[in-house]
Amino acid sequence: MELLLTPRPSTQRPSDLGLSLFLAGLLVLFLAPFPGNAQDLQTPFTQCGVQGSITVFDPQKNQWTFSDPDDAERASLPASTFKILNSLIALQEKAVRDEHEVLKWDWQVPGVPAWNADTDLQAAFPNSTVWFYVRLAERIGMKKYQRYLKRVGYGNGKTTNAAGADFWNYGDFALSPKEQIAFLRRFYEGNLPFAPENIQKVKQLMVAEQTPHYTLSGKTGLTTYGGTRSGWYVGYVETKGKVYYFATRLHQDAKAKNDHFSACRKTITQQVLQALSILPTS
Repeated sequence: MELLLTPRPSTQRPSDLGLSLFLAGLLVLFLAPFPGNAQDLQTPFTQCGVQGSITVFDPQKNQWTFSDPDDAERASLPASTFKILNSLIALQEKAVRDEHEVLKWDWQVPGVPAWNADTDLQAAFPNSTVWFYVRLAERIGMKKYQRYLKRVGYGNGKTTNAAGADFWNYGDFALSPKEQIAFLRRFYEGNLPFAPENIQKVKQLMVAEQTPHYTLSGKTGLTTYGGTRSGWYVGYVETKGKVYYFATRLHQDAKAKNDHFSACRKTITQQVLQALSILPTS
């Protein structure tokens, strides 16, 4: 469960425009090697009434698939997708003893039932419990965050101008969909400066779907800042002895009304992964 976070004042940056015909041509090129019906990966976005993109990487073929190559390079706030790295840092730095250590709720967040309780990491991760991770951030401290962000190569490092401890939701901290996937690949392969047991714990936290045919692991993110509402869904699919990485990002004007915005993150991702024959259609 996620709460659409309240916007904080900022100067909104203009989005990049144009090159639509050029990008459409690139889309055909990128999709050609994939099996299945994947001629138009932008259709699910149109059906949901949102803008955005999905980026998929197949390490077996060393091949990228983009619905919008330009958007795949554009950086923005990671929102709760940062909880993947944040959980690793918290475990490594003993901000919590393990994924089962319970922190006491301080009664500061009304109206979100899943948040209104004493919570451990195992529950806070899928529920995107903001107060829990803010508490961890206060324990960890910005100096340690800066050190880890630099070592991992995660984002642009601009954390000092955030209005609160949750610099991943507000401010100039940013990374792109391609950078999300680069991090996920290092995470999955264990090529990060964290104890293997901590990486394994966070992998378990990420498991969203597990069937006899595939396992989907991921994390959503949602925030409003600078006049823009942004929604993420990032992760990877393990199937038939292979792994595929994905990063879906939606965006719309903060004043726009779309009751399906949050749900569309997963809906679009599922539809595209099915079109690329990564997930089964039934």
